Amino acid sequence: MLVQQRTITSKVSVSGVGLHTGCESTITFLPAPENHGIVFRRTDVGGKPEIPALADYVVDVSRGTTLGIGDVKVHTVEHVLAAVAGLEIDNVMIELDAPEPPVGDGSSKPFVDVLLKAGFTVQDAPKDYLIIDQTVEFLNEKKDVQMVALPLDDFRVTIMIDYKNPALGSQHTGLFSLEDEFVNEFSSARTFCFLKEVEMLRENGLIRGGNLENAIVIVDDEMEAAELKRLATKLGINGSVILGSTGILNDRTLRYKNEPARHKLLDLLGDLALVGAPMKAQILAARPGHPHNVEFARKIRKLYQQKKIVKKYQFTKTEGVIFDNEAIKRILPHRYPFLLVDKIVEFKIDERVVGVKNVTTNEPFFQGHFPGKPIMPGVLIVEAMAQTGGILLLNGMENADGKLVYFMSLNNVKFRKPVVPGDQLIMQLEMASRRNKIAAMTGKAFVDGSLVAEAEMTAAIVDANNSPAEGK
Repeated sequence: MLVQQRTITSKVSVSGVGLHTGCESTITFLPAPENHGIVFRRTDVGGKPEIPALADYVVDVSRGTTLGIGDVKVHTVEHVLAAVAGLEIDNVMIELDAPEPPVGDGSSKPFVDVLLKAGFTVQDAPKDYLIIDQTVEFLNEKKDVQMVALPLDDFRVTIMIDYKNPALGSQHTGLFSLEDEFVNEFSSARTFCFLKEVEMLRENGLIRGGNLENAIVIVDDEMEAAELKRLATKLGINGSVILGSTGILNDRTLRYKNEPARHKLLDLLGDLALVGAPMKAQILAARPGHPHNVEFARKIRKLYQQKKIVKKYQFTKTEGVIFDNEAIKRILPHRYPFLLVDKIVEFKIDERVVGVKNVTTNEPFFQGHFPGKPIMPGVLIVEAMAQTGGILLLNGMENADGKLVYFMSLNNVKFRKPVVPGDQLIMQLEMASRRNKIAAMTGKAFVDGSLVAEAEMTAAIVDANNSPAEGK
């Protein structure tokens, strides 16, 4: 696998018509600097707004993957992204003068051809691989869809599709080397749809640029000649149209026996580019599709963001510890005697955090609370939970050093048992909701498995320079 980041060497373009919008468009690929990533730019919109190719910006997955910010959208990006990811390009600016890239022949090959023509430039920065070191699974039982990412010191993808259709049957395919197989074995696999879907898609304002030259149409229903002619006229298809005998409209020859499966792998590769980093993983997918691909990509991206946060603050890897005391001090502004969390042992970004506070007899508050009967003040147990919760809010903080977490409200606070010297306080905080810089969390504190305190908390993330003196 490649080690250094790379971009393209020269500017290249492709023109054509968009599959769904039917708009004429030109897509232009330009070199980009290190750590730039893959970004789309709409040159036909005032201000030339940019949209990063990340799962965070996916706004529609009905018949393709659409990215958007506000009212600005880029439709059907998966074939473009598959070309970029398949050629292992890390940094590129992609300009569009319309809402949708040209469909070409319905595969990634037109984009691959011009990118190969542009050539590649190796950059100084190393690739930021996401190394999958734990199983990541997506399951939709209703749709019978299952995807999993498994640990592997390489990148491989295996998929299976089964549409219960005689023309397709059950198909599978696998990509085991991007460098050796992508261009010749997968980039030219074309998109496909079923005959009974075609009229419905057109009536819903889709496939306006679709024709028999840029899509494989699978015959899944008998149709009289007159009805077939009516459909062809409605779709603007010139020339004869026959159901044929191969299960493919007009008996078009497939480029590969399992071309539909290969195209589904191509789509998945493009959608997984939305993770925002190349991966080292074994990807297995049964019956993938854009809605599920994107949900899977979001799940993997969350793991990527989590790993970046941990790497930023935890310099030494310690078994069973996510953030040690030194890492916590890089995150929180609190210091002795008010830093009340010693380590973080579980951290799931935007979901859950588990912190540990070792309560010793040397705690300064025991001198007065109470002499001869030391009990940890309940307000400090809540404070310890609040500090642990502050770490759960790391996602979205570009600079934690410049932020403070203010707790705006505490509700349903209950103290169940006293906490005394020698106890180990385990604090579990879970995100209930988050909107912009306001978050609601539920917290529970345990000693030896017994609940000692609980609370519901609402907090705000604020800039330290524009804040009152007190904060968590």
